[in-house]
Amino acid sequence: MGSVLPLAQAPEEALRYYTDLTDVKLRSALEPQWGIYIAESSKVVRRALAAGHTPLSFLMSEKWADDLADVLAAHPDVPAYVGSESELESVTGFHLHRGALAVMARPAPVPLADLLQGARRVAILEDIVDHTNVGAIFRSAAALNVDAVLVTPRCADPLYRRSIRVSMGTVFQVPWARLESWPQDVQTLHELGFVSAALALEEDSLSLDELAARGDEKLALILGTEGHGLSRKTLAATNHTVMIPMSHGVDSLNVAAASAVAFWETRPR
Repeated sequence: MGSVLPLAQAPEEALRYYTDLTDVKLRSALEPQWGIYIAESSKVVRRALAAGHTPLSFLMSEKWADDLADVLAAHPDVPAYVGSESELESVTGFHLHRGALAVMARPAPVPLADLLQGARRVAILEDIVDHTNVGAIFRSAAALNVDAVLVTPRCADPLYRRSIRVSMGTVFQVPWARLESWPQDVQTLHELGFVSAALALEEDSLSLDELAARGDEKLALILGTEGHGLSRKTLAATNHTVMIPMSHGVDSLNVAAASAVAFWETRPR
């Protein structure tokens, strides 16, 4: 069963990674700084491990210690702290109804050129701050054969606990990277042979059907923040703007829903 210990015996240093899990702003800053992320639920923990990520510790209830016995046995040097549901709640700050958490080492960033080697379809998320939307976009990207996702400097962390959970762990399957110079990085994509298309309600926008009909060999779809959409600098830097035609007076879709429609329509034929 590996190094299974009662929660009461867990050192304070180890538990600091699990405290204040409901404080989004604090955790969003601290987890990248610590070089870790939190995997929540048995399914997500298993998917993280299947992707080759390294566990640093586990925290779970007695019930889930039995369910994850094979995982604990496979990682005998990784401490697993087990306690009652009330003990877990006192540490994490919320009722852990999924029963299991793991601190995972955050993978090292991949250089952009390496990430895009061989890629044909790329999604770029500009300043999307809602973790639910980020997770949903990753799930669609995995399901609809998007080769990589790029996030801008102010975009929410794809490895934040809620993003991972909403993505159903698919964030571990889709290669991704955080851009450093946005929107200047659009030019880097152009140099790598990508046509850029920003989803925006501009007067001269192509319809999504028109964009798909072009059959671009390498395409980067750019999705904007929930409230204000894409910045003017970004729109000026892209090759095209594109819109999804709407009916019944609806002006736009939620960004996660729009991403799924755009990914499907522009899939490689």
